[in-house]
Amino acid sequence: MAALMEPAFLNGFYATSNPSPSFGFRRTPLKRRSRPTVIFQFHPPPNPISTSRSCSSESTSPPPLPAEDDGRRSSASETNAPAERSRDSRKAVRVAWEKLVRWSRSWRSKAKTDVLERTNKVVVLGGGSFGTAMAAHIASRKAQMEVHMLVRDPIVCRSINDDHCNHKYFPDHKLPKNVVATTDAQTALLKADYCLHAVPVQFSSAFLEGIASYVDPALPFISLSKGLELNTLRMMSQIIPQALRNPRQPFIALSGPSFALELMNKLPTAMVVATKDKKLANAAQQLLASSYLRINTSSDVTGVEIAGALKNVLAIAAGIVDGMHLGNNSMAALVAQGCSEIRWLATKMGAKPTTITGLSGTGDIMLTCFVNLSRNRTVGVRLGLGEKLEDILGSMNQVAEGVSTAGAVIALAQKYNVKMPVLTAVARIIDNELTPKKAVYELMNLPQVEEV
Repeated sequence: MAALMEPAFLNGFYATSNPSPSFGFRRTPLKRRSRPTVIFQFHPPPNPISTSRSCSSESTSPPPLPAEDDGRRSSASETNAPAERSRDSRKAVRVAWEKLVRWSRSWRSKAKTDVLERTNKVVVLGGGSFGTAMAAHIASRKAQMEVHMLVRDPIVCRSINDDHCNHKYFPDHKLPKNVVATTDAQTALLKADYCLHAVPVQFSSAFLEGIASYVDPALPFISLSKGLELNTLRMMSQIIPQALRNPRQPFIALSGPSFALELMNKLPTAMVVATKDKKLANAAQQLLASSYLRINTSSDVTGVEIAGALKNVLAIAAGIVDGMHLGNNSMAALVAQGCSEIRWLATKMGAKPTTITGLSGTGDIMLTCFVNLSRNRTVGVRLGLGEKLEDILGSMNQVAEGVSTAGAVIALAQKYNVKMPVLTAVARIIDNELTPKKAVYELMNLPQVEEV
């Protein structure tokens, strides 16, 4: 019995040099009175190539260890864990989406539509591309609504009234039949419920002074124009009430990433209306929002307007980089720097930083700087290719506001003591005081500074 208690690893310890026929070794223990002779056998390990065991007929396979069995079960559960996690993740996403949809439906069911129902007439000042697109959009919201476009070109006026088409800007798009055009300001403004101002900034003051006697003091003005008046540095929120000689004229700024052509094609778009009057903001939201146009509201009029003005200057810089084939790295660096400069000036003027990173800031900057439909970017591209500014502007049938705004931006930067190297370089290129190549050299050799 003593031998049975010896550890298994000692099975071959007492082996002699006389192998037995059974591939084991014999050992005879010391003779003791109470111990019988016990034979120990050493069995060589199984052939690693063979899957069968070499053992005596009396040997039996040991039962599987519980630990090994637990290991197999653990391995199986670990294999299934990624699939379970994936199912849980998909379920969480589905639940979150369903909650969002339910919230949206509940909100829409409570949304007011009384503004649209009460609105019978809207006037659009200006017959350009964006004014035409917004006129078509509002007219499609309600067939019974009259949408009058006040235009100065008799040819455009006739094409809208006779062919329901603005042949100058959208020859392939039909306008709703409730859009009519006129060159008479009194007819256009009579009994209007809302006015959309789409006249370029540099011409707005003189234009509004000429029609001021026909404007109802309570008529809300929704400004579509983006830019700064060159000599006075005024924004549209200052130009409109001063030109109409009514400091209480209701004012709303409409801005955001929006090309007129895509609005005409009814592609999904999002914009912002900004006004100090929350009730007026909600009314404009009701009037303009549709299934393909989202309208957010904001009280930060300064932020929305200054971002809308400065992004045009930055778009010229982006176009110059593209025209000079300076690559994607330089484009990203330039636009990032330009965004910082816009934020520095806007916040000094009282704007909210969140406005600059929103739709009317970063959203509009991305669209204007990176997409070929941008007029200001096109000017920059052609400058970068070596064309003269006079030739570029002479060949365009639309106004690139960034050209005239650039000088005003630099004057504002000096007024608020803000350094704006990229936008200043654009102003000097436009003034023909600096070549694009020299501007790039100077900007790249500015002092290395801390990121702010």
